[in-house]
Amino acid sequence: MKRLFVGIGLPQAIRDRLSTLQSGLSGARWVAPENLHITLRFIGDVDEGMAEDIGLALEGLEAPSFTLALEGLGAFESRGWVRSIWAGVGRSDPLAFLHAKIASALLRTELPPDGRKFTPHITLARLKKAKGGPALSYLETHDGFAPVPFAVEHFTLFRSHLGRGGVHYENLADYRLTPELVQ
Repeated sequence: MKRLFVGIGLPQAIRDRLSTLQSGLSGARWVAPENLHITLRFIGDVDEGMAEDIGLALEGLEAPSFTLALEGLGAFESRGWVRSIWAGVGRSDPLAFLHAKIASALLRTELPPDGRKFTPHITLARLKKAKGGPALSYLETHDGFAPVPFAVEHFTLFRSHLGRGGVHYENLADYRLTPELVQ
């Protein structure tokens, strides 16, 4: 079985910039800089045959490359408990288009649709049993975060390896986006 997801890897300069934010919050399990990404579709555990079908479906996808910008920090909460801290992704029609194309391609492989609303973000930290106060203070302290935009020229099929040392992501395949046409 392979645990898969589709995402956008980040340029080294963006990962370096985000990693400077990864301190100052007690109890946070910070995501390793090399694992920072934007998830486009979590797939989960699939067998080898389905993994091949997924790769073929993504290979046939056509979408334009685009520029993306990160936009502020935030948190996902549940019943007053903060579960994760994230860097937001600015509104992007090309990103929404790419997400829709991936969802459509994966439906053809007979994967069930993802029932969650697409909220593009980069998880910086995960927390267990963290009340909102310290996390909200962290967010206020880092409120001025504004990195530069970056080009998205491909998306990636990743395999997630879970282990005692944490999660490790393996890049299985990159899928090139069509270069933007200059008018």
